[in-house]
Amino acid sequence: MATEQQFIEDGMQRTQIDEFFADELARAGYGGMDLAKTPMGTQIVLRAEKPGMVIGKGGKNIRKITSELEERFDLDDPQIDVQEVDEPDLNAQIVADRLGNALERGWYFRKAGHTTIDRIMDAGARGAEITLNGKVTGARSRNEKFNRGYIKHNGEPSQEIVDRGDGVAVMKLGTIGVTVKIIPPNADLPDDFRIHEDVDTESLVPDEIEGDEVEALLGEAEEPADGSEESDADEEFELTEDEAGAEAAEIEEEEIVEEGVEAEEGAAETAPDDAAIDEELSEETEADAEEILDEMESTEADAGAGLTVIDGVGEAKAGALVEAGFESVADIQDASEDDLAEAEGVGDAFAERIKEGASEVDPADVEGEN
Repeated sequence: MATEQQFIEDGMQRTQIDEFFADELARAGYGGMDLAKTPMGTQIVLRAEKPGMVIGKGGKNIRKITSELEERFDLDDPQIDVQEVDEPDLNAQIVADRLGNALERGWYFRKAGHTTIDRIMDAGARGAEITLNGKVTGARSRNEKFNRGYIKHNGEPSQEIVDRGDGVAVMKLGTIGVTVKIIPPNADLPDDFRIHEDVDTESLVPDEIEGDEVEALLGEAEEPADGSEESDADEEFELTEDEAGAEAAEIEEEEIVEEGVEAEEGAAETAPDDAAIDEELSEETEADAEEILDEMESTEADAGAGLTVIDGVGEAKAGALVEAGFESVADIQDASEDDLAEAEGVGDAFAERIKEGASEVDPADVEGEN
């Protein structure tokens, strides 16, 4: 059988045995059990509020329970040890059974919960929690909790320190589950700390060292054990003739490299700045552009002056005609009235007038004047 399957079967058997004891020993105040299988048999430790009822008169009841364990659960030689619970209010299983019985007898759940948890805290518990699940007051199921003190919900402390008990209350509306968690007074929590006020702090302080002893220790640390360290240091700085010659050659090479670097830096300082060259070129380009614009303006002015010989054409109209592409009297004579009318400020009527005026002018006379 696989190990995992064996663990599952052992857990199921332990749960079934616990339920068996809870049913058989309900009146005796069953408080839980510990089960351990040994080569000598199965050791079972029962905790009960009334051990006498578990044992019975002359041991009759305990023998009956032992025989049933052998038959129903196939346990090898079960040996039962019954122990009395010193404080029933600190046993989670006993408290859960009591609370379930109180609810079945008609106690209001809130009163029963507060009364039970107050008794737990009065018994010295560090913390407690009671949970009721089911149809507590109506047709709908809900969850009610009662908390006091300090409680752990997860991690190893919740499994090792917190005592848990489960009970059931069978009501008319349905079954109510009861869960009780208690941290006992002697629980050692991992986050606990204690302040010892009566501790002798002087015994924890190391003995003082006198000044002479400190100086002696420092002197021993500074002084070498013998002259070997100094001789080793001298040997490190002694160089052979070959090593000295190699170092001299390296120094000469470094000087040559430094001279070359200085020469390059001097050449870089005397070389003209790229920014200055760009600035000079930009100034020359701007001057050339201005000259070209001046020539274009003078050419347009000359062309416009040649058109003013036409009757009715002033300088403004002449400039508009030049911009439209009619630079001479011959251009106007060759153009149609529609083309002239497209020029800025020239309409159909003025185009007809310009056309008539240009026909009366001889282009050769205008070119001779220019």
